[in-house]
Amino acid sequence: MDANSRDDSNRDSSGGASRDTRTLRAGLIGYGLAGSVFHAPLIAAADGLALDTVVTASPERQQQARDEHPGVRIAASADELWARAGELDLIVIASPNRTHVPLARAALEAGLPVVVDKPLAATAAETEELAALAEAGGLLLSAFQNRRWDNDFLTLRKLLADGALGDVLRFESRFERWRPQLKGGWRESGDPAEIGGLLYDLGSHLVDQALTLFGPALSVYAEVDVRRAGAEADDDTFIAIHHANGVRSQLWMSAITAQLGPRFRVLGSEAGYVKYGLDPQEAALREGLRPTESGAWGAEPESAWGRLGAGESPLTGGGQPVPTVRGDYPAYYAAIATALRDGTPPPVTAAEAASALRVLEAARVSATEGRTVHMGGAA
Repeated sequence: MDANSRDDSNRDSSGGASRDTRTLRAGLIGYGLAGSVFHAPLIAAADGLALDTVVTASPERQQQARDEHPGVRIAASADELWARAGELDLIVIASPNRTHVPLARAALEAGLPVVVDKPLAATAAETEELAALAEAGGLLLSAFQNRRWDNDFLTLRKLLADGALGDVLRFESRFERWRPQLKGGWRESGDPAEIGGLLYDLGSHLVDQALTLFGPALSVYAEVDVRRAGAEADDDTFIAIHHANGVRSQLWMSAITAQLGPRFRVLGSEAGYVKYGLDPQEAALREGLRPTESGAWGAEPESAWGRLGAGESPLTGGGQPVPTVRGDYPAYYAAIATALRDGTPPPVTAAEAASALRVLEAARVSATEGRTVHMGGAA
């Protein structure tokens, strides 16, 4: 069945399914870390959304997918999905970064809505081209930015909404690791076509969170370094963003941090919020736990709560503990299902992905040329 002969009787003009009770069927391209740990379990956990097909050429990963998702169909190439596009309602791209744009383009040309793991593309221009293609076809296009549903990020959004910090002056955010030895693979490749390195990997999350919280960037300064012996891609990177609203964000991403800093330190005119440690959802997913099996999904113990206060260090008991809002990665695909059914905007738009990529591109220029890049508020 070609794309032009697909049954669109259950679709509206936005490329999503009209209001009905049928299950929406997703095809997942890629079953490595992103596909198997994040996307497949979260798709399976979403009401009204089912994992229909997994695309991977690896026999081992094909068997892994069958074992973890009994009844799932297996395809060795994405072309098999385009050949039966009428049987699917969504394509999720969780393959290596270099394949994101060509696969997203092919899916949209086949008339299928698309979710792409971050980074959606290497450049904002590529993202905007895909967005134009999606809009022309009345199709959903969204970037998977699961860290908007981290427990600490949700807690910080609540504190900001409540005015607990006063006017925010500075936002410090870190994804730091201690990995002195290289792991290998495309993420550590120095080939620009691979879109590897921490700037685009962890930086995609940190920049998206900063823009979501504090809006567009006026200027960007960055330091992008390759520290480990034998490394080719950046493994120790810093970005400073001056937002149009006056907030200054300082973002660290590193694989060589021997002593980890706080995940968040947010300083306001009335108080500050400091939070250590990582949201537990990724670790739970890696261990094989599933949201549908845990009534306490996304919860963390009181000992991990952040602290809110002024004039003292949280490490010496300063401030008051702030109960951490439960993390909620399942909310992303629940919102995708709603968008497909109702034609509403997706939880992360292509325009938002392009804004983050403009900052990442500016960061690359800043680090290469040793200067601050002025954005004109267009980030």
